[in-house]
Amino acid sequence: MKRLYSTTLLHKLAITAGVSLSLTMTPSAQAEQQSMIVAGGCFWCVESDFEMVPGVIDVISGYTGGQTVNPTYKQVSIGNTGHFEAVTILFDDEKVSLTTLAEYFWKTIDPTDPNGQFCDKGEPYRTAMFYQNAEQKAVFDASLGKVKSTKPFSANIVTPILPAAKFYPAEEYHQSYYTKNPIRYAFYRSSCGRDRRIENLWGEVASKKYH
Repeated sequence: MKRLYSTTLLHKLAITAGVSLSLTMTPSAQAEQQSMIVAGGCFWCVESDFEMVPGVIDVISGYTGGQTVNPTYKQVSIGNTGHFEAVTILFDDEKVSLTTLAEYFWKTIDPTDPNGQFCDKGEPYRTAMFYQNAEQKAVFDASLGKVKSTKPFSANIVTPILPAAKFYPAEEYHQSYYTKNPIRYAFYRSSCGRDRRIENLWGEVASKKYH
């Protein structure tokens, strides 16, 4: 199927402007590329976990869910803006479905922690799934129901499913941080205990199959 627009550019412009992408794309282009917004703690790690999944086109790190306009990393990390560190995942829905990505998301986080993720605690590091329309809400609700009934641990899942708010892309140095600073990123991820905790919860580190 031929794209009628540069869809990645349109997504980035739409996200920055806080408008619905469906207003700027034809139905054929929209059917080919979709977006999913989630928060899973440190956005460097979430970006790394999703960026090499087949069918994912791009992952943009950023901030959402807060009250401060055009927040900076420094403002968000202090924890008084209300924002989550989050990512927007752009994907080709002819190659990977929203359902598949939602089910994968659960196995890349600790959904039992209401206070943050792994070594990162505080408001910016909470987990969430953000639906952009009724169809996405139905998919996310179904994925939550499935994971509650199949999870291999007894702790309650506290990750909320929330309506999407304006998404602000993070500063450029945060984008694809794991490829720009691989040694520092690997040290951070290991010392933070992300993979150890995920394996303890789920029995495997789902993202390893893509790295």
